[in-house]
Amino acid sequence: MTDFTSSTALARIERDPLGTVEVPADRLYGAQTQRAIENFPISGRPVGALDPLVVALAEVKKACAITNVNAGEIAPSTGQAIVKACDEIIGGRWRSEFPIDVLQGGAGTSTNMNMNEVVANRALQILGMAPGCYGSVHPNDHVNRNQSTNDAYASAVRISCIRLNQSLLNEVAELASAFSEKAESFAGIPKLGRTQLQDAVTIELGDEFRAFADTLTEDVDRGREIASLFLEINLGGTAIGSGLGSTPAYRDAIIAELCAVTGLRLVRARNLYEASWDMGTFVLYSGFLKRLAAKLSKICNDLRLLASGPRGGMGEIRLPGRQAGSSLMPGKVNPVIPEAVNQVAYRVFGLDTAITFAAEAGQLQLNAFEPLIVASLHEAVTLLVSAMRVLRENCVAGIEADSIRCQATVSNSLAQATELVQQLGYQVASEIVKLAHRDGLTLQQARRMWAEASHAELDIASEHGIRR
Repeated sequence: MTDFTSSTALARIERDPLGTVEVPADRLYGAQTQRAIENFPISGRPVGALDPLVVALAEVKKACAITNVNAGEIAPSTGQAIVKACDEIIGGRWRSEFPIDVLQGGAGTSTNMNMNEVVANRALQILGMAPGCYGSVHPNDHVNRNQSTNDAYASAVRISCIRLNQSLLNEVAELASAFSEKAESFAGIPKLGRTQLQDAVTIELGDEFRAFADTLTEDVDRGREIASLFLEINLGGTAIGSGLGSTPAYRDAIIAELCAVTGLRLVRARNLYEASWDMGTFVLYSGFLKRLAAKLSKICNDLRLLASGPRGGMGEIRLPGRQAGSSLMPGKVNPVIPEAVNQVAYRVFGLDTAITFAAEAGQLQLNAFEPLIVASLHEAVTLLVSAMRVLRENCVAGIEADSIRCQATVSNSLAQATELVQQLGYQVASEIVKLAHRDGLTLQQARRMWAEASHAELDIASEHGIRR
């Protein structure tokens, strides 16, 4: 039990199960948060930066407080103060009161206690009391009543992922729309298709950009499907899924109350023991993020190739010039926006690997590495959202087609030899292509030469009585 002991002008002294802790007097967090600050100076990235997680955890605490009041577990005045404190956090206040590093031991206990302490101390202020006077509103006995980190924090993590996913899918849809607009404007412009970086059959530039749009649109549907799995939560299961430490009245009502608070159609997991340790949904969702990142990187590779040159490469499209490309070569402009998106994709691939290892490393009834999983997912989604917005606004919107260059490559190519197969057969068509390539001829010139040579051979054969 954490008790307020004394205070000075600069600090207050709190006591937790390990002893006394000095906490800055002007902070809303308490002893266990202070210990975590000192224990985990690792990444420099605070939990307060994960806004969807902070909001979701405050929503969980709000729903729990309402349920506890209705079940007669805590006094209405206490519950009302807790709810008001939670609403302030949900509304965007007090982010600096969540300074714990996102990489932390303890399976999220530090984050959960950080929220409990901030809510309790803010509720005390609302009631006209000083932070640390936990006899009236206690972080564990009131804010965390009927809960464990293992179900409260875990449920908040899943809610935060649902919200993150919506922001991601909105940006995917916007980028797909931008490519669709370009596809419309590039319709009717013939160009070479290429396989293995070699000339293939012709394609329209609009069709190439339509494919970019459609592959992204497809991921909007997949993202919704996979993220729906986060709606299954283990709130009410407490530490390992047994519900020990919570009352039946609370367990019966808490999911419905959290649905009301969040506006989400949450459901209790069918097996709370399994839900307490299983990280399979996170692995699946991370795989979806990796798939999206791979698609984006491939598209950006294509944009860089199509814009290569401008005179020594393909040069079929022009990317908007964003900045000087060289401190040595005048006039050089590099495809910096696609390059940046490539790098985001590589980072997402690495985060996916971290999530996979963290999910696999769970032991028995709990996975202690959920903080790494949620921090990695938040980082991956945030990076992808930003990268897609930058790609859309600073690159795709300004792409122009070089229709003259596109037409020239089609005219000068041997790609139309595919059409000769139906007329002359694969072997003959291959001979014509080799002749054109060897002598630098157009396909039409090579076909005429082949035809003339074939007729000459027929004449010679006829003169000698040779039947062919």
